[in-house]
Amino acid sequence: MASTYDCADPDQRAEGLAAAARAVRAGRQVVLPTDTVYGIGCDAFSASAVRGLLNAKQRGPDMPVPVLVGSWTTIDGLVQGVPKTARDLIEAFWPGGLSLVLRHAPSLKWDLGSTKGTVMLRMPLHPVALELLRDVGPMGVSSANVSGQPPASSAAQAREQLGDKVAVYLDGGPSGEPIASTVIDLTGDDPRVLREGAVSSAEVAEVLGREVLPA
Repeated sequence: MASTYDCADPDQRAEGLAAAARAVRAGRQVVLPTDTVYGIGCDAFSASAVRGLLNAKQRGPDMPVPVLVGSWTTIDGLVQGVPKTARDLIEAFWPGGLSLVLRHAPSLKWDLGSTKGTVMLRMPLHPVALELLRDVGPMGVSSANVSGQPPASSAAQAREQLGDKVAVYLDGGPSGEPIASTVIDLTGDDPRVLREGAVSSAEVAEVLGREVLPA
């Protein structure tokens, strides 16, 4: 039976974060609030946990699972190299609604789906998410919904869709407007917008001082 914890209550928040950390380390899935929409997450380095996440969403590996991190420096060990464009965007928009696609470090043994050697990384601007990420490390996190259904903007909406396929629900209150993160691909010679979201292309271009190609 899945457990829900009200993170507005300090005692429940502490208990819920501890339960979520135990679940993640045990290879199970949890639902957590982020600054965009609610996410379903698991240990990014556990292939079986990622498969469980995709099964809960009723989704195949053709849409790779993004990775959330709890600090700027975490990505240094996850990617092949951090270009200046990535550093500049991280400094400007992290934590926040900007996801970066980079080549992942070839030494990493993870299976996030059909990534073609890349990984999508983001640092969310939400205290509950950041506390969990800083405890357990990088997590594979996708929107907390069944594929094809609207993304959940509350823990209750996530539970309606995912039920007991998730071990722990961290209720951080309503997420507000369910706006997804902007996704910028930095694997080519020029930055490219893969998805327009919380951060505008114009804001990205202003930070980089160069044109950002459309998808």
